Amino acid sequence: MAAAGVVSGKIIYEQEGVYIHSSCGKTNDQDSLISGILRVLEKDAEVIVDWRPLDDALDSSSILYAGKDSSSVVEWTQAPKERGHRGSEHLNSYEAEWDMVNTVPSKKKPHTTGDAPSHKNGKSKWSFLFSLTDLKSIKQNKEGMGWSYLVFCLKDDVVLPALHFHQGDSKLLIDSLEKYVVLCESPQDKRTLLVNCQSKSLSQSFENLLDEPAYGLIQKIKKDPYTATMVGFSKVTNYIFDSLRGSDPSTHQRPPSEMADFLSDAIPGLKINQQEEPGFEVITRIDLGERPVVQRREPVSLEEWSKNIDSEGRILNVDNMKQMIFRGGLSHALRKQAWKFLLGYFPWDSTKEERIQLQKQKTDEYFRMKLQWKSVSEEQEKRNSRLRDYRSLIEKDVNRTDRTNKFYEGQDNPGLILLHDILMTYCMYDFDLGYVQGMSDLLSPLLYVMENEVDAFWCFASYMDQMHQNFEEQMQGMKTQLIQLSTLLRLLDSGFCSYLESQDSGYLYFCFRWLLIRFKREFSFLDILRLWEVMWTDLPCKNFHLLLCCAILESEKQQIMEKHYGFNEILKHINELSMKIDVEDVLCKAEAISLQMIKCKELPQAVSEILGLQDSEVTTPDSDTGEDENVGMTSPTSTFQSDSLPVLATSGARDDSPTQTLVSPNVSRLTPA
Repeated sequence: MAAAGVVSGKIIYEQEGVYIHSSCGKTNDQDSLISGILRVLEKDAEVIVDWRPLDDALDSSSILYAGKDSSSVVEWTQAPKERGHRGSEHLNSYEAEWDMVNTVPSKKKPHTTGDAPSHKNGKSKWSFLFSLTDLKSIKQNKEGMGWSYLVFCLKDDVVLPALHFHQGDSKLLIDSLEKYVVLCESPQDKRTLLVNCQSKSLSQSFENLLDEPAYGLIQKIKKDPYTATMVGFSKVTNYIFDSLRGSDPSTHQRPPSEMADFLSDAIPGLKINQQEEPGFEVITRIDLGERPVVQRREPVSLEEWSKNIDSEGRILNVDNMKQMIFRGGLSHALRKQAWKFLLGYFPWDSTKEERIQLQKQKTDEYFRMKLQWKSVSEEQEKRNSRLRDYRSLIEKDVNRTDRTNKFYEGQDNPGLILLHDILMTYCMYDFDLGYVQGMSDLLSPLLYVMENEVDAFWCFASYMDQMHQNFEEQMQGMKTQLIQLSTLLRLLDSGFCSYLESQDSGYLYFCFRWLLIRFKREFSFLDILRLWEVMWTDLPCKNFHLLLCCAILESEKQQIMEKHYGFNEILKHINELSMKIDVEDVLCKAEAISLQMIKCKELPQAVSEILGLQDSEVTTPDSDTGEDENVGMTSPTSTFQSDSLPVLATSGARDDSPTQTLVSPNVSRLTPA
């Protein structure tokens, strides 16, 4: 907590007429009411709460500190003089070494006193500022008890003077703070809001660090290890541990394994290393059978598509069409039509006339939503911090999304304008979620294919229905997928899982970017078009994208284990796979894994649930239909007609050296993304 000169930064909240009542015994003395301005600012990855009197010339040697339980009716005393000379180091932390793109900080920083350098020319004794990461609790006034007021208590138990809101109430301030921290009522006192400094918007710090200098990455890992490990693995070196330990002597003796825990803390509640966890099913080694080798077909042509349309424009043999798309993808000329069906924008059983009417309806709906943000005046936007934040983040992301693609390259590119407008309109469509970094990656290929603003928007909205949990504040979708991926990988190759755990990589957070934006930055732009349309068929099972992850990791297993890669090397190696993965090869391997599991009669229930095999009513050719014999038994099956694929039997599908596999029975209770 400190007094300082004017702090620059993006203003999130600003309110005049916020008073400190300096003495309870002088209620009629105007000198006891000190009027000031309260601001919440974003500055270099920190959120700062700043109150200063209208007379802005401050003397930091006169900072006032409160004892415990102080309130607006207690006279405050000056802090010892030496406090005014501490902490220039903290103020300097506001001076970024790199341009922070986040609108929301994503990881709390080590607590500091926050004092600022002295300014001798000030007259006022009253001023303070603090970082939101230092906030412990907020005490509110009782309803109906005069002016609304708040009392901030910091983590070092410093209690700041009560702030009285003479013009309006404190609700807007609380709303602004809740964008960055979780506030919940204290069980002991409903007037007290406790601060949980785990950021509510971890995902909103999705930024591209691939071009960062090394020192920039290190600073980002210090400030936001979650983001930095997610997108900046290529810059991870053996020096990171030393950098993370920094100047804190207590960390110098800590083993590197603790850095894994440090990084995994960014996803609260994620527990993947389950070997010693109670309640997990211990399964004797399962023989998954021979791993088939599958062959892919040519992309579906416009002629093949046309043959499956009746006179009124309905798609015939939908299941067969989906299988053809899964096995070969689509020719590019067909994507503009077919993607609308795959994403659910057009119903598969709709006629051509019904689709024309639907497009008219959706066009009207889109432009009504677009008009909502287009018609907001500058004055209105000044009072709408969320809309300002969304716009700011969208503008930054749009200017760096797929700029090497001819569709988006160059200045004043109309493609960039459409990207911006669609993302802003999506904020009106789903204002609770708004815009989160990474969403522009999902929209870009859709707009490229559709070449139409309205169609691209509705396809994007449909895709976001599938991906929504990936971007939600609590990251439940991401946690679920990482746990499910660990379960699948352990069944396929428990030896590799054990090796990853021995290298503090069992959390699989190096797969985070793959899952968050569905491999968008791992494959070339054209390969992503192929990969996504295959995944949108929902074949051959649920969560096929997790099997794609398994296929990639299985391909890299030998190098990782033979070269004894450690924590750093694994992160670096996985990130450097970007743009080097063969999409057809990965699709073949993932499909082969799915067929291997579908045909396994002893598949663990947890795995069956992840892949959506336990509830299928379609039986395999050799299934026994006798009801009595099947009581209490489950036969994993799938609607995917694997017999129609060219399949070659092969052996040596996996390393079966470990004798046990651990699978959580609780996976099914997590909501899949």
